[in-house]
Amino acid sequence: MAKQNGSATDSIVVVQAKTTGPREAADEIARQLAAIELAMLVVFVSPFYDPQQFIAELSGRMPDIPIFGCTTAGELSPGGWEEDSVVAMGFDAADFVIAARPLFDLSTFRVDHGRSICTELQSEFAQRTEHCDHTDDSFGLLFIDGMCQREETIMSAIYASLGDIPVVGGSAGDGLRFEKSWVFHGGEAHTDAAVLILIRTRLPFRLFKCDHFEPTSTKMVVTEADIEHRIVKELNAEPAALEYSRAVGLSDSKLELFSFAAHPVLVRVGGAYYARSIQRTNPDGSLQFFCAIDEGMVLTVARERDPIDVTSRLLKELTEDLGEVSMFIGFECVLRRLDVEQRQLSREMSELYRRNKVIGFQTYGEQYRSMHVNQTLTGIAIGKRAVAPQ
Repeated sequence: MAKQNGSATDSIVVVQAKTTGPREAADEIARQLAAIELAMLVVFVSPFYDPQQFIAELSGRMPDIPIFGCTTAGELSPGGWEEDSVVAMGFDAADFVIAARPLFDLSTFRVDHGRSICTELQSEFAQRTEHCDHTDDSFGLLFIDGMCQREETIMSAIYASLGDIPVVGGSAGDGLRFEKSWVFHGGEAHTDAAVLILIRTRLPFRLFKCDHFEPTSTKMVVTEADIEHRIVKELNAEPAALEYSRAVGLSDSKLELFSFAAHPVLVRVGGAYYARSIQRTNPDGSLQFFCAIDEGMVLTVARERDPIDVTSRLLKELTEDLGEVSMFIGFECVLRRLDVEQRQLSREMSELYRRNKVIGFQTYGEQYRSMHVNQTLTGIAIGKRAVAPQ
């Protein structure tokens, strides 16, 4: 079964496939996009499908189209929240020009090497868009292995290299297994890798970031940590899990993924607060984080706001700003989804996304400009093409 959202005249055509296997999913997507001249195809693939087989099948059917994307912890589809499916976005060549580079071996990634790759990419991008004398009509998408624990280093390299081109994106997921995630480039599925895509468009757009937390007065200081592996061993000179439980009002014996989803901590950067989500409690009582941490870092306990109201307001503001939105390309933390599910608001959030055409995937972390964040919806709102006079 496949669903299509839009027509061949749309700037971005969305196709969703929900089939028994990767070959059938590739067939459905390729068939429905065959008549459109595409600048690129972006696919978000549930781990229900074998990622290597899927991308090989799809690339074989669409050999002349650059295909990028990643595996997910859930899909944001034309019908709202989805699982066990493939969501594909075809970018019309009439409205988009792209250039892309993969980044491999992230476990040994060096910032200087990343800057070199970004410089090469920017040079190619400039050649492809040389008829345009400004960069404020360009943005970047980044898809990165969600198990690599290197997002901050990579974002630092990219941010320092791309000048005025802003970047958003997501860390690839693996459902709720947290074992192996994949990104797609060159007709293959890669781990320990990322892909950066620079995009120029004549359409109006706005980057966005949305979360539903606000800071409280309760603070904790990271007093001992394994920085390389994002593990906090002590908070306020106490065992980390014990002190976190006390600060948020939970029993440490009940700490689980749903607990962390409902009680993230925040860090303050440049006057704004960003969520730092916890993945799990380790047997020694330490806490495994999804984002980089450091000794001396001050963590602020968060208070929840209504996620439906906050998200609805943001989407409305973006729509009013752009005049009309053809699509919100979204990257949503899987912990945000779990928190909404726990509050029994899944149907309302899914309907809000369906109504506003929020298309993308659920992540193990989100990229926004220079930051890697958690428990957030980041993305880019794409406006509509002005209709030429007849």
